[in-house]
Amino acid sequence: MNNQLHKKLWLIFAQAATVCMAILFVLRIFSPDLLNKKDTSVVVKQVESNLNTSLAGSYSHAANKAMPAVVNIFTSKKTSGNPHQKYLDDPTFRQFFGDQLDDLDNQSQPENSLGSGVIVSEQGLILTNNHVVASADEIEVALSDGRKMSAKVVGTDPDTDLALIKVEAEHLPAITFASSDKLNVGDVVLAIGNPFGVGQTVTQGIISALKRNHLGINIYENFIQTDASINPGNSGGALIDTDGNLVGINSAIYSRSGGSMGIGFAIPATLARQVMEQIVAQGNVTRGWIGIEAQDITPELAESFKLKLAQGALIAGVLRDSPADKAGLRAGDILLAIEGKPVSDSGSMLNLIAVLTPNKKATLKIARAEKVMDVSILIGKRPKPAIAKE
Repeated sequence: MNNQLHKKLWLIFAQAATVCMAILFVLRIFSPDLLNKKDTSVVVKQVESNLNTSLAGSYSHAANKAMPAVVNIFTSKKTSGNPHQKYLDDPTFRQFFGDQLDDLDNQSQPENSLGSGVIVSEQGLILTNNHVVASADEIEVALSDGRKMSAKVVGTDPDTDLALIKVEAEHLPAITFASSDKLNVGDVVLAIGNPFGVGQTVTQGIISALKRNHLGINIYENFIQTDASINPGNSGGALIDTDGNLVGINSAIYSRSGGSMGIGFAIPATLARQVMEQIVAQGNVTRGWIGIEAQDITPELAESFKLKLAQGALIAGVLRDSPADKAGLRAGDILLAIEGKPVSDSGSMLNLIAVLTPNKKATLKIARAEKVMDVSILIGKRPKPAIAKE
């Protein structure tokens, strides 16, 4: 009985094996692709990422270091006009809707503007442009982490277009200052701000020129010129070096279209820091003043005064009883140096005098009647801008 069962099972196995072999033979002839399936996966070589390094030529380290310290500034201003004025003046509407019209009369249409700022202390001090906050009734600051908070003006300096505002917060990511005096034309810089309100943006360029003045933007001009894109909304933002340190405060652009044309101007960080520290210490900025009116030395004037170079500032007028008058300076003198620092033109003269400490003596080098001499002068305090003479 068992032998018959074994023979039967073996027969079934042999028949099944024969059928499978037949099927494989048919597939081999008519559908070879089914038996020869190819591996279609792609082997990709990938560089292992290292969080501590950046790609060659990348400025991500500098950007990531500085971006948390750059904020967006929203300001609002109430206008004097009222869109409901025609209803306010209508006696019929006044008769039936007196209370409602009184409420409308107390309302005004807000105007909103946008700028940027740089956190300069962990205690909430923020440096920005004066023109960003000058006429604002309300100031709101948006931090990089998404928080929004109101800000108050600590002090302003319209002469350099700088302002210091403050939010009530602690342990904020403050920027690191670099010395803008060590910058060179050709250095790579990054501009960080919020152009056109699209969100925080980083642009890259180089320093195109230094000590730009006579632009008619501010009274005291010593701008860094850069081709890093600076657009509306970037005002008050950070200009940083490739280490992520602050070298300037983005301030203005030269443009015929309203957008960037590769000519932007930033206030040097060294000047911005001096202004900031004075505002923190005394609430305003004090500048030196001697009471002269000056003009640039042209090649024609240099030839007339027998100067070797068209350099210096010609004293065109001296204010009576001013420090310059008391020191014996007079019209026709040529100012060559202030405290050992050369005067290249009237713009540089303005900046050199401004940083002098009032009520302290300084030495001026002048040329008079083809002779060079030193003059000691007691520096005064610059009056309010009503007096333009330095």
